[in-house]
Amino acid sequence: MKNLRALLNELDPDADLATRHVWLIKVFEWLRGDESSADATVSRLQTLMAAVSEQPELALRLKAWWQTLMLTVDITTLLADFGFAPRTAFVSALTERLRRKMLPGTPETQNAAELFPLVAPTRFDALWLGALQESQIDQLADLLADDGPADRLNWQHGLMDALSYCTAQIQATGFAPELRLRMNTASDEARAFHALPADVAELRRVFFSPDCGDDQLQAAIAQYRLRLEACRQAVNSVYAHLDQNGISVGMVFLLRQLRERIVRVRELLDALVAPKPAVAAVKLLARRVTIGQDSKSIGALIGANITLLSAKVAERSAETGEHYITRDSAEYREMLGKAMGGGAVTALTTLLKFMVVGVGLSAFWSGFWAGMVYASSFILIQLLHFTLATKQPAMTAPAMAAKLKDIAAPEADSTLEAFVDEVTHLVRSQVAAVLGNVLMVAPAVLLVNAMVQLLLGRPMISHPQALHVLETLTLLGPTLVWAGFTGVILFSSSMVAGWTENWFVLHRLDSAIRHNPRFTALLGDERAARWSGFMRENISGLASNISLGFMLGLIPAFTGFFGFELEARHVTLSAGQLAAAGASLGLEVLRLPAFWWCVAAIPLIGALNLGVSFYCAFRLALRAHNVSGLDRARIRAAIWTRWRRHPGSFFVP
Repeated sequence: MKNLRALLNELDPDADLATRHVWLIKVFEWLRGDESSADATVSRLQTLMAAVSEQPELALRLKAWWQTLMLTVDITTLLADFGFAPRTAFVSALTERLRRKMLPGTPETQNAAELFPLVAPTRFDALWLGALQESQIDQLADLLADDGPADRLNWQHGLMDALSYCTAQIQATGFAPELRLRMNTASDEARAFHALPADVAELRRVFFSPDCGDDQLQAAIAQYRLRLEACRQAVNSVYAHLDQNGISVGMVFLLRQLRERIVRVRELLDALVAPKPAVAAVKLLARRVTIGQDSKSIGALIGANITLLSAKVAERSAETGEHYITRDSAEYREMLGKAMGGGAVTALTTLLKFMVVGVGLSAFWSGFWAGMVYASSFILIQLLHFTLATKQPAMTAPAMAAKLKDIAAPEADSTLEAFVDEVTHLVRSQVAAVLGNVLMVAPAVLLVNAMVQLLLGRPMISHPQALHVLETLTLLGPTLVWAGFTGVILFSSSMVAGWTENWFVLHRLDSAIRHNPRFTALLGDERAARWSGFMRENISGLASNISLGFMLGLIPAFTGFFGFELEARHVTLSAGQLAAAGASLGLEVLRLPAFWWCVAAIPLIGALNLGVSFYCAFRLALRAHNVSGLDRARIRAAIWTRWRRHPGSFFVP
């Protein structure tokens, strides 16, 4: 009580702007206390109101302070703009949140949107504001203002101005060419944005006109709500367009801001016609506390706007991943043959990698040219329609998760059973791919080594290099950690692939290649059409292979610069390097325990490459398809049951 007495003695309606606002901040700090209970805060508010009521002079000072606050602070920014980015751009919103986290705010402001987070900085403020009874709100309103016609009119004008500002923002966003050109122009909703200003102007005229009755007011409100609903329907038609033609974070952000603005207008409209303005005002303030807390989170902003893009990336990867799943013996043998072709090409990759290392370049250029070798060989594998085993999991995982869209439907049991069948097909495909890669890369490397020996009179790598390979690949070192990290790299390359294909489709580059006059003049119509089809079909694979190659080559160089070098352990490349080391050391290598520790590491490297990349991609795809935790538990149980009953089905068709 002593603190309260001192706080009330500091109340000065004639103080400067910052001092008046600091006093308000202190009052809220006193009300919150230790934030242990909302009821305790409400009790302290009751104590404050009782103390003011008992002192008429203090009550007059409080009313004067409140009137000064209302005259000097623009409440419309809190009602209309609070929680929205200053500009309708994702980067702008991200920058604004970073600024608020890093830089302190000042109470010396006439902007209510800037003052409010200082006054109510925690989510607890929403709890105790929501716990207030109507009688307490009415008592507080009597202490602050007379709630007479003038005060009520000021509040109504503030709400109406906020409605006008929000409406203008909705119309401006709806007219943005990024959205306008993607709306369904065949429906009347696409033109709903044109009439919004007229509707809000009519609402203002009817609301403040003494000659207009309640029927006219309700008709104006109904018309305005109907127009907002038409705008919402127009926004929904944009989502359908994006689903077919690609998604960008910028457009997703615009759409989310537009939908939230429409929700904000409905909230303000409800407050405008509420029979008890003070109660409506408290509800608005409590809602602003929640909005203020939500608008602080950088992770929430990124997550909310990346969700649709992640779903589209997962969908693009799912389309590619279907090609990697074998379902019968013929497809299994075909996969084995393609994997053996990939292993043969990787033998040449191994030779070129050792040649780059042998040149003795600096760390960056060595990593760059190693990445160039990897990317080129991966693209060659793609163009020859061969298979690299470790590329499959990150692509097949979204294809698997796509089959779980209807797991919550009544026929979910059959959906789950079909999914488990797909899991067995996938595992068999991975086994065939890894076996084909590893079983072919070793003899192919030995063949290449024999050719080098024949031409140059020495093995592919020197004796010290061979011993170094055994040291780096041994199971007794950090090999398994690097293998798991390589799985993350493989997943990342699949995300680059999905994003690139989405970007390619979004900007209609296939159409540009086919029809752009400069392209057709340079290539000719037929060749331009062929290039268009080729790029549309292969853009995902090209992006994946190039990004994977350069990540494998450059990540060790970049991380080594900072003193913690992250290595990559790719199962096919590792098997090729081990075969090269064995060829250099000769048959004596079979007597070295280090060699056998490396041999033992190869299958574990493969398992971690496949497992980690599949896990990351599958988790992303499950999230994109909104598969719940309960459904995930059912999936695990069903797979385990199949493993116990028919373990062989996971390996042999």
